[in-house]
Amino acid sequence: MAGRRAAGWHGVALTGRTALVALLGAGLAPFGPVLLWALGGALLAGVLLDLALAARIADLRLERAGATTTRLGETVTVTLSVTNAGRRRLRGLLRDAWVPSAGATPRVRTVDVPAGERRRYPTGLTPTRRGDRAASAVTVRAYGPLGLAARQRRHRVPWAVRVLPPFTSRKFLPEKLARLRELDGAVTLNRRGQGTEFDALREYVDGDDVRSIDWRATARRGDVVVRTWRPERDRRLVCVLDTGRTSAARVGDMPRLDAALDACLLLAAVAARAGDRVDLLAADDVVRASVEGLARAEVLPRLVQAMAPLEPALIESDAGMIVSEVLRRERKRSLVVWFTALDAAPVEFGLLPVLGGLTARHTVLVAAVGDPTVTALASRRGDLDAVYTAAAAERALADRRRVTALLKRRGVIVVDEPAGAFASRVTDAYLALKAAGRL
Repeated sequence: MAGRRAAGWHGVALTGRTALVALLGAGLAPFGPVLLWALGGALLAGVLLDLALAARIADLRLERAGATTTRLGETVTVTLSVTNAGRRRLRGLLRDAWVPSAGATPRVRTVDVPAGERRRYPTGLTPTRRGDRAASAVTVRAYGPLGLAARQRRHRVPWAVRVLPPFTSRKFLPEKLARLRELDGAVTLNRRGQGTEFDALREYVDGDDVRSIDWRATARRGDVVVRTWRPERDRRLVCVLDTGRTSAARVGDMPRLDAALDACLLLAAVAARAGDRVDLLAADDVVRASVEGLARAEVLPRLVQAMAPLEPALIESDAGMIVSEVLRRERKRSLVVWFTALDAAPVEFGLLPVLGGLTARHTVLVAAVGDPTVTALASRRGDLDAVYTAAAAERALADRRRVTALLKRRGVIVVDEPAGAFASRVTDAYLALKAAGRL
């Protein structure tokens, strides 16, 4: 709970009733100045009386309580308590202002707080952006008994609600965990990979790889016996979020960065359940967020907190710095999932020249969310403008295919899918690597 005695900018507000009386008085001008001056004096006296009898805003104590976190798109409540420590009843208006993206309602309300009592006024928040959404200012207007004038004061009662990523891909989690259980328990591998460990011996059956035969066990038992392997636990996964200018592009109804955050959360949830270590690095030309060495139960809570304030930076990302940072942090072989864009220039002149040092030590997966609008535009015809638009879209798709081919030739796994399937496909690629013993 946060509280503060009223302080800050203050002044006087005249009401519409005062303006109406003044307008009516102006209509008496033809009847002589004496009557006009008398009415003006009476109006001034009424204004001064209202100001004298209105509740003192300095006697108010304002406190906030309520939600401090929410997910994007959800509604939470923050309550503003108004305590009247003065001797006069407070009647007036209260405006509780928040930043526009907080989605605060109502903005203005009437207040009536008797002397010595407290009233609570809830504000509903439905944020439209991630990050910390802060309260701006509270303005209280206390009217006098005649309704001609009011005391007014604006002051701050600090509060902020951290808006977390919505994690809409959570709907895929049961399916991915079922596949993981199948991979971890029911299915064993015939061949050993760099990410597998010995599981058990069993009799040879048709179709088994002859390289998996355990000749010593075969000699002891008198039957052909093969070794089976299972994916190792406690492997390392590094999610790299590119927060540079390309992450600001909108794909459908969300920024590209938000689609990457959602996919990263699904991937991290599955990897943590698989017993693998999950680290996070968000960067452009500087590191914006970093999470390392989490216990399994901490992965999702810590990741969403770290992701919440991330915003695209309108600068070119420094791929060399990001690669150096990954190599400095990760000494053991890891799966590095780099969430970025497949735009030709940033990849060809930024990522490709420094990629060799990363692929030499780690398995690298580049994940990029595709824009189905571009594919739709490439098929447009009908008039000259549509043909030119289709040509430009086809050129963009051709560049994307070329960049994908360049990455694959360097041993990089590429996931390029539209937003609706993006998170699911990235996690599928992780599970496929685990099943193949490559992680």
